[in-house]
This record gives sequence, C-alpha cells and structure tokens, in this order.
Amino acid sequence: VQLQASGGGLVQAGGSLRLSCAASGRTFSIYPMAWFRQAPGKEREFVATISSSGVNTVYADSVKGRFTISRDNAKNTVSLQMNSLKPEDTAVYYCTSSTRLFGSTMWRAYDYWGQGTQVTVSS
Repeated sequence: VQLQASGGGLVQAGGSLRLSCAASGRTFSIYPMAWFRQAPGKEREFVATISSSGVNTVYADSVKGRFTISRDNAKNTVSLQMNSLKPEDTAVYYCTSSTRLFGSTMWRAYDYWGQGTQVTVSS
C-alpha cells in the first residue's frame, strides 16, 4: 500500500482544513487507517483511526469533537476534517494503515506511512 497525503496549509486559529490521503493497492478496503501528527521536537502522536468498513472510529482526546475521520473505499481515500483548529494542532500530519486489528493508538502498530503534510495554525 502506498499513501499520499495532501491538504495541509496555513490557517488561522478557529479555522478549518480537510486533509486527504490517497491509497494505492487493491487491499486498501481491508485495512484500518489512521492519522498521526508530529510537531517539532515531539514524538509522533495519535490523532484518529477508522475501521476498514468505516463504521468505527477512535479519536485522541485532544481532537475529539473537532476532527472527523472518514473513508471512501470505492475511491481508496481517507480524510480528516479538522475544525476549530488551534495553534497546538500545528504539526506534520501523516496518514497510515495497519495490517493489524482496528483500534491501536500506537504508531508502531501501523505498517504503511505516507510522506506527511504540514498543517500550521496561527494564533
């Protein structure tokens, strides 16, 4: 599976962005997908994950109620809608997929990673 993230940019606090991740490979629809982020000098941080069917989702407490993860298996895409953005959301955002069971919040549980897209939120 190859992953290509896009949609990052510069936005003011309170604004919105929508990240997209395009996946190649016929097996996309069977894998849980997730978004992680990494700010300078910090460890990679879990943001959200979605099950292969798209029915189940898990969010980090820091983004719950503001971010929404979704997927379109027909188009091999996963998205992250980010609303009410805060300066602390500034990071490089990565989409990733796992060959393991849905629900992990640990980056080591994920096998395939995209190149990342920068999100910068100004105050």
